[in-house]
Amino acid sequence: MVEFSTEVVNTIVSAAALLGAGFAMIAGIGPGIGQGFAAGKAVESVARDPEARGNIITTMLLGQAVAESTGIYSLVIALYLIFVVFGV
Repeated sequence: MVEFSTEVVNTIVSAAALLGAGFAMIAGIGPGIGQGFAAGKAVESVARDPEARGNIITTMLLGQAVAESTGIYSLVIALYLIFVVFGV
């Protein structure tokens, strides 16, 4: 069995934490694309039926809030990995 010094183990854990934080922030791409798509479709819907503007905007904002929660979760995980695991 190969034994590593604590310095090597800490370096590997720190590198893995920063790599994981980077991967977690990639998850922010999805909500951005989804929210842009939802906003575009809402504008199209309002253009077709201006009288339903209030209902369309309310539904769009609710959907965007739900979509944004995944981006916020990924940000929290990335910050945890950087500040707690990596120890900045």
